[in-house]
Amino acid sequence: MPITVDIDVMLAKRKMSVGELADRVGITPANLAVLKNGRAKAVRFTTLAALCEVLECQPGDLLRWEAGDATENNEDTVDAVDAANG
Repeated sequence: MPITVDIDVMLAKRKMSVGELADRVGITPANLAVLKNGRAKAVRFTTLAALCEVLECQPGDLLRWEAGDATENNEDTVDAVDAANG
């Protein structure tokens, strides 16, 4: 996935545990782990805002884009849609 989540970096900078962050944000530690480990498909803006508020950071401190295979997959999807539309 071309979006990398850097929650662990901010946790280390703030000397905060995953459990403490989850409690303060109001999500389960399991859901935070899914996000932190890059397995999430989406994140709500309200959750992102709460993470930023608790960690005293900007969204760009938590999320960054990296070029990779997903760009190729998007091009394949566009090609498939174009082919289907004739």
